[in-house]
Amino acid sequence: MAFWKFEKQKATMAVDYAPVRQDAEDDEHGGTRVTYTTTRPEMRKPRTWQLYLLGLAAVALTFIIVDTGETIAHRYFGGRLVVRDPFANWGQSGSGTEQLAWYPTDFLRDVIPVPCHSHNDYWRTVPVFTALYAGCTGVEADVWLRNGDLLVGHDTASLQPNRTFQTLYVNPLVEILQHQNPKTEFYDGNDNGVFDTDPEQTLVLLVDIKTDGAETWPWVVKQLTPLREKGWLSYYDEADGQFHPRPITVVGTGNAPFDQILSGNNNTLQRRDAFYDAPLNKLEEEDGSGNATYHTYNATNSYYASVDFWHAIGAVWWRGGPNITQLGKIRSQIQAAKDRGLVSRYWGLPPWPIHVRNKVWEVLVEEGIGMLNVDDVNAATKEDWTRPGTF
Repeated sequence: MAFWKFEKQKATMAVDYAPVRQDAEDDEHGGTRVTYTTTRPEMRKPRTWQLYLLGLAAVALTFIIVDTGETIAHRYFGGRLVVRDPFANWGQSGSGTEQLAWYPTDFLRDVIPVPCHSHNDYWRTVPVFTALYAGCTGVEADVWLRNGDLLVGHDTASLQPNRTFQTLYVNPLVEILQHQNPKTEFYDGNDNGVFDTDPEQTLVLLVDIKTDGAETWPWVVKQLTPLREKGWLSYYDEADGQFHPRPITVVGTGNAPFDQILSGNNNTLQRRDAFYDAPLNKLEEEDGSGNATYHTYNATNSYYASVDFWHAIGAVWWRGGPNITQLGKIRSQIQAAKDRGLVSRYWGLPPWPIHVRNKVWEVLVEEGIGMLNVDDVNAATKEDWTRPGTF
């Protein structure tokens, strides 16, 4: 027999069963036969509620284990065991990417600008930046002259000494534009706007004057000096009769004095670098000459043409959109603004119900509104406004 072939003796195991019942009967030979009966332990099936509780316990235990593991990972390993971020050390010393840290004008490098105006912008988590990051091309600041400074807020109860026109709007815009227009050996210009995807797009800074206009407006003009000195304010030049767009276009509304805006901010250069928010619903009341030169409000002194939607058009209830009469008003008012080279805008749009708000947005965009006034900037800028004829 080969060495790898052998017979293994089968193991035997004796099993003793305890007799639990003995029955005696006579066999066929006249003897007595004893029969033993064995029993096995009875197996009970678990009840449904027991299985349910067992399942809940298993789920809870799993959750505790996973949660504890993530907590430990974040506490002692900075989350590296949970999420691996290939850019976590990008630009840091020793990574080999020190000189390749970030695109130099990185804040808005992938944001697509949309003609949306950030209404009550100072209410946002971070004024200016929240709206810009959403893609809005217009922001609004309500300013109050208090104790020799311009405070920003919706009403007097919300005013704070540190929330000023300069700290919330002027200074941040200067900083953003400095990043967009760096002083390097390769570039020494000052024409880029805030959006990398569209450097020629201007940002409208709407200044809503809440206190006396004649007294407050000179303070606005003065605090705009950092933007003016950099050449970043759009202006109308009386010498050539042209509007020159720049990264920031300042528009005065509320109690803004039209006569002071009309006189310009720098008579020596004959430039007007702030414009008026014309009354959209009154443009049709002007003379019917058809020549914009004879109109009080035109592109030489105004930029926006705005009105309260509820006041000018009326209520739009649950039906979901303007009726035929309201639609006619919208069309004529938007056209009147276009005829004067102004950007039409309705404020006070219905914010709720959402389907009514969205329908009004859709109608205004389809009718050619110049700037869509919105409170929910994320909802407005995520809409697909690329349909033919929109904006």
